[in-house]
Amino acid sequence: MKTTHEHSRPSHHAARSERGIALIIALMAMTLMIALGTALILTTVTETKITTNFRNNSESLYAADAGLERALDDLLTIPDWNNLLNGNSKSALVDGAPTGMRTLADGTVLNLDEVLSMANCQKVTPCSGADLQAVTIERPWGLNNPQWQLFAYGKLNDIMPQGGINSPYYVVVMVGDDPSENDGDPLHDGVAPCPAGQIVGCNPGSGVLSMRAEAFGPRGNHKVIELTIARTDTTELERGYTGQRGQDEQNRRARKAAVQSPGKALTNQSLTLAGGGIS
Repeated sequence: MKTTHEHSRPSHHAARSERGIALIIALMAMTLMIALGTALILTTVTETKITTNFRNNSESLYAADAGLERALDDLLTIPDWNNLLNGNSKSALVDGAPTGMRTLADGTVLNLDEVLSMANCQKVTPCSGADLQAVTIERPWGLNNPQWQLFAYGKLNDIMPQGGINSPYYVVVMVGDDPSENDGDPLHDGVAPCPAGQIVGCNPGSGVLSMRAEAFGPRGNHKVIELTIARTDTTELERGYTGQRGQDEQNRRARKAAVQSPGKALTNQSLTLAGGGIS
């Protein structure tokens, strides 16, 4: 008798089918991993851009505000505001003539003439008399439209002593007549101020100025702040404000001198209430 042994062997077709399924599964897994990796990269890049834009937007606002604060220090020392409105008086924060090109920290070029024209008539070419007096949505006051004059302009780093600020922003501060004036002369501060409660037969814009600060930064970041300031009935407030800022500057220089002169004896100093000075 012969015994026949039969062995079951997988066919070549079945083996190739299994290998094909494994390859498909591997490709699907690889595709899924690539999709997940791509989504993670896009999310990271997007979040980084959002954070950068938020930081730049906040910094541009603070830069414009710092430019205003610095310009106010110098404005308080100018008794005749007509010299501000006609462009004769300038802040100490200037980096040359009030015209021409300035190169920002990222290499872009800023044209001060275009900045001034954009503020005055919303175009980059020089403004004509008709442009300055035109009634528009941005400037609806006609003859009393403010004619902005450059007052302070320079790098934000120059506001503080060297090393005090590390910022790529450039600030421009302009002054102009307040549009509440009714004298039709934006180059001179109005007369006949209004007494309290009176609005007829007087000039409500007398003793009032408008200020406009613009901050320019990397990647086209730009922020504008406008405010209105009024002259007070007494100069004591201005003198006290300016004097305090001057005293702070003297204290800063005194500390710097003390640090730069090792071993130098430091004397006791006090601030007197009577004279407001150091004795």
